[in-house]
Amino acid sequence: MVSEFIYRQPVEIRFGRGKLAELPEILAGRGLHRGLIVCGRHFAPEAQRLVEQNCGVVAVFSDLQLEPQLSGVEEAVRLAREYQVDCVIGIGGGSAMDTAKFVAAVAPTDADALTYFNGDRPLPERGLPIIAVPTTSGTGSEVTQVSVISHGATKRTINNPVFMPAVALVDPDLSDTVPARVVMCTGLDALAHALEGYWSRNHQPISDLMAVEAVRLVLGNLENAWRDPDDRIAHERMAYAALLGGLSFALPKTAGCHACSYPICEHFHVSHGEACAFTLDSFVRVNADERLEELCRRAGIGDTQQLADWINRMKALSGLPMKLSQLGEADTAQLARECAAHPLMNNNPVPMDEGALRNLFEALR
Repeated sequence: MVSEFIYRQPVEIRFGRGKLAELPEILAGRGLHRGLIVCGRHFAPEAQRLVEQNCGVVAVFSDLQLEPQLSGVEEAVRLAREYQVDCVIGIGGGSAMDTAKFVAAVAPTDADALTYFNGDRPLPERGLPIIAVPTTSGTGSEVTQVSVISHGATKRTINNPVFMPAVALVDPDLSDTVPARVVMCTGLDALAHALEGYWSRNHQPISDLMAVEAVRLVLGNLENAWRDPDDRIAHERMAYAALLGGLSFALPKTAGCHACSYPICEHFHVSHGEACAFTLDSFVRVNADERLEELCRRAGIGDTQQLADWINRMKALSGLPMKLSQLGEADTAQLARECAAHPLMNNNPVPMDEGALRNLFEALR
């Protein structure tokens, strides 16, 4: 029995098919009448219809990049101030929700987004309410206080309570039709969240329970969801797994795999999920211990070797890169140096210095 821990999760979570239709009710129930939707271009027509229906949404920002940029935040902040919005609704993958979080924090202030990005001024304690609506099954951003934003060559992962959504609206109808490659990348990202939340040095028992269930659901449903866009049960379970994955790392934070993902993204311009998948099976082997063996048993897979092999098979099946040579020219010494310096590496249960990381990357050449 664990004698001491702290758990906190302030987000109201609404899960189920068709839940997006509850958005007007959610806004009205909270006294919100002037929402800004932040979304990708693919969702822009539906977002515009919400504006026309006069249901509490007054403006739409849909000019998002694959990796969210500060320039997009600044333009969305301009819209938020012009329309005097009282909340921000992020609908999409991580890019939409990360942008929405930053906009909601900055818009009520008298400063520009760059001021906060550079750390010239601390983020405000309170921002506009955030409604987070994921359309992919992976990021878990709907239940975390993290926003990842880039400005030129600088990419920052900012962890602050002001970024915590007020409501997470998880509607599996929105993730049924995403491309197969996105299903796989985001699904492996959800798996990374659950595993890293579980083996993080800061892990705690309630988060551990959600991590185990998230791993079980990914193992049992990701391949079916990737193969069949019409398998509604698999897609629904993946949406739930992604939510649990987000909850399982929200407090403990991620570790070595995510620490490596940021330099990999910057060097090779791959998506976040792809970058996490690249080293995930390697870190399963590095971090294998009795706790991880126990997770495997509880999640319905034999042992850590089988888990690493399963991840490897998913990458091979879907054509994700498995060797550095598939990503491009790699300086393993430089890559190892940058990964070792990332703060999340401190959460890894097995210490990983530059030498250990260079050996890991050399094995992936």
